[in-house]
Amino acid sequence: MRPRIRPAAAADLAALVALDQVCFGASAWSADSWAEEFARLDGDRVVLVADEGAVVGYVVLLVPAVVEDPVDLLRIAVAPDERRTGIGGQLLTKALERCAGRTVLLEVAAGNESAEALYRGFGFGEMSRRRGYYAGGEDAVIMRWPGDVAAADVVAGDAVAGDVG
Repeated sequence: MRPRIRPAAAADLAALVALDQVCFGASAWSADSWAEEFARLDGDRVVLVADEGAVVGYVVLLVPAVVEDPVDLLRIAVAPDERRTGIGGQLLTKALERCAGRTVLLEVAAGNESAEALYRGFGFGEMSRRRGYYAGGEDAVIMRWPGDVAAADVVAGDAVAGDVG
């Protein structure tokens, strides 16, 4: 069964907080941070969820009102037992469709090879690095998508929850 990718609703808040904790552990956003994201849904935030009767993945975008400003992909995650099923690719496809014609930026831990591969498959390229950005001294890779939906290849694999912005 393929999940339905849809905008997040208030009823999803608790599930997103729990899934974020599972996927990111000590780096998870707090319940208050998630509540702040939800408070901005009608403004500059887009939260999409993968729904299979339960939330199994999500993506969070910061979409500035000024179209010349880049969109930031802040977070993407898929439940551990749903990884490598294509859900991450489905979420990223829907997110990029919403950003067609706009530059999208993200950052990912240099050691998160599966996430980097997913992003490269969609046409993201490395723009720069933040040396020693993450705990333990790992670099953050800053990646850029130029806004061309046609250039984005949908990959069959799926990223593990990674250090995305």
